[in-house]
Amino acid sequence: MKKIFVLLLVALTPFLLAAQNKDLLGFSAASAAKQLDLENKFDQQLQAKNLDQWMKQLSMLPHHVGSPHGKANAEFIAAQLKSWGWETTIEEFQVLFPSPKLRVLEVVSPTPYKAKLTEKAFKEDPSTSTPDILPSYNCFSVDGDVTAEVVFVNYGVPADYELLERYGIDVKGKIVIARYGGSWRGIKPKVAAEHGAIGCLIYSDPKDDGYSAGEVYPKGAFKNETGVQRGSVLDMPLAPGDPLTPGYGATKDAKRIDRKDAATLTKIPVLPISYEDAQPIFAAMGGPVAPAEWRGGLPLTYRLGPGPAKVHLKLEFNWELRPAYDVIAKLTGTDFPDQWVIRGNHHDGWVHGANDPISGLVAELEEARVIGMMAKNGQRPKRTLVYCAWDAEEPGLIGSTEWVEAHADELTKKAVAYINSDSNGAGFLGAGGSHTLEKFFNQVARDVTDPQTQKSVLERRNALSQVYSSSPSSDFKLEALGSGSDFTPFIQHLGIASMNVGFGGEDDGGEYHTIYDTYADYVRFKDQNFQYGVALAKVGGRTVLRLANAEVLPFDFQHFYQTVRGYSDEVLRFADEQREKTEKENRLISDGTYALVLNPREAIKAPNTKTETPHFNFAPLLTALDKLETAAKHYENASSRIAANPAAVNQALMHLEQKLTLQKGLPKRPWFKHFIYAPGFYTGYGVKTLPGIREAIEQREFSEVDKQIVNTADALNAFTAEVERLSKEK
Repeated sequence: MKKIFVLLLVALTPFLLAAQNKDLLGFSAASAAKQLDLENKFDQQLQAKNLDQWMKQLSMLPHHVGSPHGKANAEFIAAQLKSWGWETTIEEFQVLFPSPKLRVLEVVSPTPYKAKLTEKAFKEDPSTSTPDILPSYNCFSVDGDVTAEVVFVNYGVPADYELLERYGIDVKGKIVIARYGGSWRGIKPKVAAEHGAIGCLIYSDPKDDGYSAGEVYPKGAFKNETGVQRGSVLDMPLAPGDPLTPGYGATKDAKRIDRKDAATLTKIPVLPISYEDAQPIFAAMGGPVAPAEWRGGLPLTYRLGPGPAKVHLKLEFNWELRPAYDVIAKLTGTDFPDQWVIRGNHHDGWVHGANDPISGLVAELEEARVIGMMAKNGQRPKRTLVYCAWDAEEPGLIGSTEWVEAHADELTKKAVAYINSDSNGAGFLGAGGSHTLEKFFNQVARDVTDPQTQKSVLERRNALSQVYSSSPSSDFKLEALGSGSDFTPFIQHLGIASMNVGFGGEDDGGEYHTIYDTYADYVRFKDQNFQYGVALAKVGGRTVLRLANAEVLPFDFQHFYQTVRGYSDEVLRFADEQREKTEKENRLISDGTYALVLNPREAIKAPNTKTETPHFNFAPLLTALDKLETAAKHYENASSRIAANPAAVNQALMHLEQKLTLQKGLPKRPWFKHFIYAPGFYTGYGVKTLPGIREAIEQREFSEVDKQIVNTADALNAFTAEVERLSKEK
């Protein structure tokens, strides 16, 4: 029997080897085999115990911007990287970082109540009682002392104010209370101020991440009644980064504008509160009962106001420049030292930040450790790797933005791609990024094993798509990147191809930006044995090493074309649907039909009519897409010829994403220069694709639409012309 097995194994060996020889985009068959062997050795050296140890070290004390432990963490990270053979520096920026000096919130009528504004410490988690915890506040709120009636605005997005108008409710001169969710937090005070409000409160509703979602901390993972989500309210859709040095690095000697001229600060005071402190406010409110979809999980009737509840809000901040420490480590490439593959994760947190951001950072550090050890043993990458640990991400992507702005000229010449991670949990691989990297990333995901199922992370992600998606796919479809982490300045400002990766979906929690984001919380409710931290290191390491060692940079234009064509179809369909919907609603409002279905016992009126949506000239965009389709096919057909002479095309390939930017930038926010992806003006983190066109239609700024169609077509045409040129390169 043993002899038969041996003979069978010998006979099957060629077929088994063939199955193991996977194609890698950008690699010849011979170099692909070497690369896969390198990655196998990389995997074998990853150790979960390192991630565990480093998380304990980095999250043991609060480490917000300018804190002692924040500096200690930067120095610890730099020392580790240096010991692994990386050329390491700490680059310091002086950035505006306001911290709370005075926080007062009280109900003055009809029933007095003084908000506690504190989070409960628990003996089960000693970290919750460590000193120097930053109080709960919204960073970059302005100072203010206001007293007014309260209006409930749901999530505080523009559509919510349209509904309030139908109730005859005006927030002018009022303080609004909005719940977290529905948009990024900074949109809530922004829209409130646009409507004349004089103050803003943001609370966490138990329906969203409190007791309605599951057991609360410390028994379970979800937000208890005292938990408060800190966070920045800088107007990041306008521009991230230090508000006093717009568009240039906040170096020690940089010229700073006056704070009153800083466009990205809020216009009104804003404070986050717990649902324990929100409940007395809601209990004191009158006015119409809130619509069903606005009602949360508190045990009371949600009403809109205004009044009789009146609150006093007083906030003062220490407006100080604080040092931000970016750790920058380089491993110079053997063949192409001036082609940089950049990897980053931030190191600052609002409090202990075990999940956000240390869970992602420790995976990045383990990648760097193993890559450094392999380089010492003669397996140095062909291109230069730059590993970064950013400071001041939480208050507004400041550390990465200032570094990018300070090094913009060098980065536009040398950067191949930027790979980002942030928080990491357990479950399914998530990724967003430049769609020129989608085919490449599918191969990365194909070659990493999910630690729970022993299937590839690609198979597991596709299973999720098959079960839950209305349009399942066998490919890993990259999400489009908006904002919310340190990839933003790379892709949105400089046009550097970027990705953002991490695991999640099976980790519970309401700890986000609270004092409960601790090591104890993480190992109970997130990635208990750091197996998904190791999986992230495998994904990040493969992504970086393949980009560094590829003979031809692995950009693909077929996936990019198909994705942008899809965005175009969406925008055309949206314009048609908005036109039809507006026509119908205006007719029903004008002829009185709409009013007939309203309940006369409810204080709500029919909406106002809106400007009709005109027809737009999409021809320039559609023509540009046709040209892109042709160029993408030509490039793919020329792949074998390109592979024979890669040096001629790699210099151009690494700069291609820049062609999708225009120097004049997007309307009302020229810092954002990418015309395919951008964070929404009223979503904050959420992406808008073909943003110039889409937002002009959504915001009913119809005179802008045709201009933005031409601008977008210009960017696509510049990109296409370069792809076509490369397909003819000899």
